[in-house]
Amino acid sequence: MNNKSMLFPGRGAQGRCGILRMAQGCLKTLKYMLFVFNLIFWICGCIIMGLGIYLLTLNNFGALLSSLPSLSIANIMIVVGTVTMVVAFLGCMGAIKENKCLLLSFFILLLLILLIEVTAAIILFFYESQITSYIEKDMKEALKNKNDTGILEAWDGIQKQLQCCGVTNHTDWGDTVPKSCCIVEFSNCTYFQKGCYIQAQQWFDANFLILGIAVICVSIVQVLGMSFAMTMYCHICNNYKSYDN
Repeated sequence: MNNKSMLFPGRGAQGRCGILRMAQGCLKTLKYMLFVFNLIFWICGCIIMGLGIYLLTLNNFGALLSSLPSLSIANIMIVVGTVTMVVAFLGCMGAIKENKCLLLSFFILLLLILLIEVTAAIILFFYESQITSYIEKDMKEALKNKNDTGILEAWDGIQKQLQCCGVTNHTDWGDTVPKSCCIVEFSNCTYFQKGCYIQAQQWFDANFLILGIAVICVSIVQVLGMSFAMTMYCHICNNYKSYDN
């Protein structure tokens, strides 16, 4: 008989138990990391959706594109907030309950969102000139509905913020130029020289690096969330196999 087996008869069983305890410890750490990760995003989703509902009740942020009347700042924030809340809820519940179905659903939804973002970036890269010319034309069409209070107040906010007037210049408003186009509203009105479309382009050009870093950070967070979810999913599957054996 082997001397080591006589001295340590339960060594093999103890080794297996130690590995199992280590795996369970890793699973618990991963579970709470994924739960906190998604809880933060769920809270962010609630805040974004709440702000969107608040702006919707004020009714002062109308659509700037005539062909997409539902594409207002409030509606976009509500949709983004709702999607964030649903995805984060699946991640939270899947992590805390160690539910394979919820974790897999969370992984698939994050993957779909990431694919949509990549597809949108590719389309924007290859068709940038066509998209920008379409947006400029559509914004001018939207100005024809200047009697709409929501659209007028949205343009007032943009023109004051960006210090611009109209899409290309003040002539886009025709004979009824709003006071938000004036450099100083309380004296003789002198209109801003640049249009909001040009100002928006210049703002994006000036903040391109910051926007790029923000997009990359969001993508990294999404990939990390997918990695955590799939790792936990595999750990749960392996634990079930260990228990069966």
